[in-house]
Amino acid sequence: MIPFLKALHVVGFVSWFAGLFYLVRIFVYHAEAFRQPEEERRILVRQYRLMEGRVYRIIAQPAMYITWIAGLLMLVVDYAGIDRRAYFIGGTPGWLYVKLVLLLGLTLYHWYCGKLQRVGASGDKLPSSFQLRLLNEVPTLFLVSISFVAVFGKAGTLHYGYLAAGMMLFAALVGGGAWAYKKYRRDKA
Repeated sequence: MIPFLKALHVVGFVSWFAGLFYLVRIFVYHAEAFRQPEEERRILVRQYRLMEGRVYRIIAQPAMYITWIAGLLMLVVDYAGIDRRAYFIGGTPGWLYVKLVLLLGLTLYHWYCGKLQRVGASGDKLPSSFQLRLLNEVPTLFLVSISFVAVFGKAGTLHYGYLAAGMMLFAALVGGGAWAYKKYRRDKA
């Protein structure tokens, strides 16, 4: 049962991340469409709204549910096969709590993207394309940190201080790259 749930969990989170990456990229194009002439803008905005709704409802939302359900079912199956007292008295590894907190953060990000999808669909103004480009990098931080916690935490070889420092460095590099790209685009225009 665990291998099936694990495979389902992997399919779910791969699809979830794909949906989130693609959704926010569409938000970027949607925001940039407002720089186009009126006729072109109308066509682009209508298409982007349609795409955003479909990606959120048909890909990201179901994939999030599959990820959570398969992961929680793995916990339940694992819980059924161990000493229950030990499970609640320090028996659950700390990496699992860290992973769950990160997953809650990713879920909040997902819901924020749903809010942005509704904002764009209603015709209200989205954040700037630069802000959306930065927002598009957030799942990368979750993907890397959750993967490291799941693999190295479970093996007992993860140093959380190094993980935090590495994630801050990675975020700084991504932010610096985004600023450099913004400057490049501005200078090119």
